[in-house]
Amino acid sequence: MQVILASSSPRRRELLTLIGIPHEVRPADIDESILPGEIPDEHAERLAVSKALTLAKVNSSALVIGSDTIVVIDGEILGKPVDEADASRMLRMLSGREHTVVTAVAAALEGRIVSGIEKVTVTFRELTDGEIREYIATREPMDKAGSYGIQGFGATIIRKVDGDFFAVMGLSLVLLVDLMRQLGVEYVFAAPLVRR
Repeated sequence: MQVILASSSPRRRELLTLIGIPHEVRPADIDESILPGEIPDEHAERLAVSKALTLAKVNSSALVIGSDTIVVIDGEILGKPVDEADASRMLRMLSGREHTVVTAVAAALEGRIVSGIEKVTVTFRELTDGEIREYIATREPMDKAGSYGIQGFGATIIRKVDGDFFAVMGLSLVLLVDLMRQLGVEYVFAAPLVRR
C-alpha cells in the first residue's frame, strides 16, 4: 500500500520509519493562518485534515497522513517562531511553567478521512536569559512549534511530560494506528500494512 506523509517534518518521517511504515514525503502547501475565533484544538485538527485532503485529492488510492502540532499557553497558540526575537519571547513564556501540546492527526483513503487530536501537558524547568540565547543559537527552535524540540537539545529543558511523548515530537503513533484501523487498514508489527 502506498503511504504518503503530507508533511516536511523530519521528526514525523523518523516516527513512521521507527514503526516500519514505508512512505513517501510530499509536503502539503496550505495556509496555516489561525481563523478568527478558532480555538487551538480546532485549528490543529483543521490543518491536519487540510494537509491530508490536499494530497488525497490527487492520490485517492494512497493512505495519506496529515499532522499538525501546536503549543498552547495562556490560551495563545505558539506556532513556529518568525525570528530569533519571537523564539526568545516564546521560550520566556514557557520557562518554569506547564503548557499544552496539541497534535492533530488525519488519515485519508479512497474518499474517506478520519482525524483526532492528542493533548499532552509539558513542564519546562526555569530558563535563564543566557540559556535561552544559547539554545536559540543552536537553531533548533527555529522550525518548531513553541520554539523547542523534545527530541534534541530541548530534552534538557523539559522537566516533565504528562501524556504521549511522540505527540510532542509531532505525530501520535497510537492515534495514527487507531485512525488507520477506522479506514480498514491494519497495522501489524514488522509487516506491511494490511487492508481489511
